[in-house]
Amino acid sequence: MLDIIRNGSTVDLVLYFISTVIVVFLTLPIHEFAHAFTANKLGDPTAKYSGRITLNPFAHLDPIGSLMILLFGFGWAKPVPVNSFNFRKPKRDMAITAAAGPLSNLILAFTFYFLYKFLARFALTFEVIGYLALICSFVVQINVSLAVFNLLPIPPLDGSRLIFAFLKDKHYYNFLKYERYFSFAIIFLLFTDVLDLPLTYLTIVIYKLFDILTFWI
Repeated sequence: MLDIIRNGSTVDLVLYFISTVIVVFLTLPIHEFAHAFTANKLGDPTAKYSGRITLNPFAHLDPIGSLMILLFGFGWAKPVPVNSFNFRKPKRDMAITAAAGPLSNLILAFTFYFLYKFLARFALTFEVIGYLALICSFVVQINVSLAVFNLLPIPPLDGSRLIFAFLKDKHYYNFLKYERYFSFAIIFLLFTDVLDLPLTYLTIVIYKLFDILTFWI
């Protein structure tokens, strides 16, 4: 977003803003719904009783996290409450529940990437279609960023749950006890650009995969 403010045109800025609105009111609710729905299916009704198995965006949105989406292209919604003690296999089921969120981002990203490539074929002929294609590309970019960011193996991000599934129970519950303190580490790593290289690499890999899957368009 900051690059678009500095280097983009007014049209780019407006289209990017529209894209962030789509992400905030579509992507984030679907991401959190995926967590809540999966947890409920695996035996934990906590999210269900909290009213989180819904696509209503106002049940999920966090004001600061939504603002981060607008400014930086990644952010967060209100975390879905999960009680791992309700799962039959806590570590495994928590990992599956965590993976559901980033997976929903990748599915949305691929859907909009497909639309982007399809619309781009007509962009030179119809200006409005070109604008729609650009919006799709921005939505793809943000969804991929969200998926990659959330898959980082740093608590309390979703990727850490996948790593925790392979830990011994003693270490697993110790990490859960102190995971809230890792949030400060994430903020530090983001503002020192330490994460730029792995995030960029994973993003490139995902785009290449999308290109392979849509080569025929």
